[in-house]
Amino acid sequence: MAKRLFDIVCAGLGLLILLPLLVVLALWIKWDSPGPVLFRQERVGRFGRPFHIHKFRSMRKDAPVVGPQITVGDDTRITRSGRLLRMAKLDELPQLWDVLRGTMSLVGPRPEVPRYVALYTPEQRELVLSVRPGITDPASLQFRNESEILACAADPEREYVEVILPIKLQIAGDYVRRASLRTDIGLIFATLRRIF
Repeated sequence: MAKRLFDIVCAGLGLLILLPLLVVLALWIKWDSPGPVLFRQERVGRFGRPFHIHKFRSMRKDAPVVGPQITVGDDTRITRSGRLLRMAKLDELPQLWDVLRGTMSLVGPRPEVPRYVALYTPEQRELVLSVRPGITDPASLQFRNESEILACAADPEREYVEVILPIKLQIAGDYVRRASLRTDIGLIFATLRRIF
């Protein structure tokens, strides 16, 4: 209950304070390349329920049909505005709306697409999907340079599935077991430090 109240207050204040920046970023994205301002994608949420995550679009509008679901290195699908948005994690800001809607939390395991969740063991599904997915989490901090790591792999998809995903799930499980409002606040500040 305290975590949900914290999420609502922080997400609401965040959207209110950041409104001018959100408008500027939306106009920049629209000017920079054709397509919608927001990118919506189905992810798996709490208790395995599907939901649509929202991000500022950082890739060409045809990106989902011309490339993989993972981003690898200097992906040619990324737009000019998208490079800065991704570098500063500004593309994630619309997820504050997802937090208000109750499909996400400020802190929690990052939500995956259904094809990767299908690879979870029953134990991993039960544990990791027992909480709302988050905008940030310990795994996001550890794998901040994930696309660069995948760019060095001979087979990026295989590297993600066999190496990175299991580590992320281990970290997510550890987070869920010890999660508290105090640890969440610490992770939020750690994320802000990494960004700035």
